[in-house]
Amino acid sequence: MANDVEFQEQVRQLGKLVAQFDELPDSAAKVAGRELLQLLMEVHGRGLERAMEIVFDAGNFAPGIVDKMGQDPIVGNLLLLYSLHPDELETRVQKAIERMRPRLRKLSCTVELEDLQEGAVRVRLSTSGHNCGSSTNDLRSIVEDGMYEFAPDLTSLEVRGLEEPTPVGFVTLESLLGQRLAGVGTGNSLERDGVD
Repeated sequence: MANDVEFQEQVRQLGKLVAQFDELPDSAAKVAGRELLQLLMEVHGRGLERAMEIVFDAGNFAPGIVDKMGQDPIVGNLLLLYSLHPDELETRVQKAIERMRPRLRKLSCTVELEDLQEGAVRVRLSTSGHNCGSSTNDLRSIVEDGMYEFAPDLTSLEVRGLEEPTPVGFVTLESLLGQRLAGVGTGNSLERDGVD
């Protein structure tokens, strides 16, 4: 039985092979390859759909089995591929948020779902200002990895609230030069400010 790492590698390899269809010089081979792939997907999809129907028809045992299938990293991804996953996208997004909350909390950060429409998710991160040296890239990575683990079928993910704060007591060069050069070209000169 393949483990999760082997499965992910097989999925990557499959993606590479599918991409090679477009590189074939023979257009008839491209068409045949695409048709073969489409037919294979349809056959597998029907088989998985029938398997899910059998599980649901089993009665009392079905809910636990179906949930377990959806949570399995290999079976769950296959069910997603064929649009057969037992959990709706919103449920999977909420599970992702709940799973990442403890880790973010340790970094003095919270995450909230702001919006979910047609596969596009927007979340907001809030920090207490003391995020233990975690950069915005670290926080963004935690959210993206967590979200795509549970909902790889998202069409987009927007993470708000990760603007880099200006360090306290820091004065930008632009603000200093802007004040000093504000009079340039207006009849005021730097000499008036005591600069020769």
